[in-house]
Amino acid sequence: MTKLSPYISRGLISTKTVFNNLINRNINPKNVIKFIQELAWRDYWQIVWKFKNIDQGIKKKQNDVNNFEIPENILNHKTGIEIIDQSIKKLYNDGYIHNHVRMYIASIVCNIAKSHWKLPSKWFYYYLLDGDLASNNLSWQWVCGANSSKKYYANQENINKFCFTKQKNTFLDKSYEELISSNIPKQLAKTKNIELKFSFEHKNDLSINKNLPTLIYNYYNIDPLWRNNINSNKILLIEPSIYKKNPVSDRNIDFLIKLSSNIQNIQIFLGEFDELYSKIKDNYVYFKEHPLNYNYKGLCDSRDWLFSNNNFYPSFFKFWNASKKELGL
Repeated sequence: MTKLSPYISRGLISTKTVFNNLINRNINPKNVIKFIQELAWRDYWQIVWKFKNIDQGIKKKQNDVNNFEIPENILNHKTGIEIIDQSIKKLYNDGYIHNHVRMYIASIVCNIAKSHWKLPSKWFYYYLLDGDLASNNLSWQWVCGANSSKKYYANQENINKFCFTKQKNTFLDKSYEELISSNIPKQLAKTKNIELKFSFEHKNDLSINKNLPTLIYNYYNIDPLWRNNINSNKILLIEPSIYKKNPVSDRNIDFLIKLSSNIQNIQIFLGEFDELYSKIKDNYVYFKEHPLNYNYKGLCDSRDWLFSNNNFYPSFFKFWNASKKELGL
């Protein structure tokens, strides 16, 4: 685990920056191809987001849905499956879960408890320090079959193998055939609706030099090197409408603000873009391209992608096979 994901998600560094760092260290890309594919997956999900509505199943609706809530024993980390319960505690405490365990939890929630993917994915996004809407939503959809040809299941044997545990006699301790055909286990039968709230408060007190351009930073771009060669107003924009639809925890906002301290003289503005724009429209306004910036006005810079190929492909490996030659793979 590199623990780079929160910094990539917040745009402090890019997938391309990480790859270039490997090259600068004389690491042969062919020796770390799995790691590079993980970087490529991140960019792939982002490209899908540019072309598709990720708030709904991009291939089909999730089938066999029993409820639109979350099992209480998932929320309370009392499933009885040790690695799952420990990881949910870690999510609450640290904002991090290993990628394999994220898939296990999604599979338990969507395919064993038969919960619809939407609310559980919001719950994950709220707490994950590396929360990225594209990676998060589309991964949940992939697990539940709304973005894949079939649902993903993991039984106890699989979890033991990859998590180095030896647990037995859980509701997952079955063959895959038995697991797929089983009724909802009693441990997951009771579900709960949850309300996730964004609670950041800030008193705006901007000081704008109208003779300088303005750079707009946000939850997905906190890059301290972006246009750092020009003298400019620098504003971290926190739009309540964005966070009302997709709330994040106080810890995640604190992390964002802490990262923003790497940008000299940055100011925070809590409000909508149009409100901010009315104060800065006489300047050149710069921002980085992102699907959540659809309402921004000004000069749009491209993100720093791993590949120059930003076309849509219906599967990751079609995207990978069409792009990997750029990296000498």
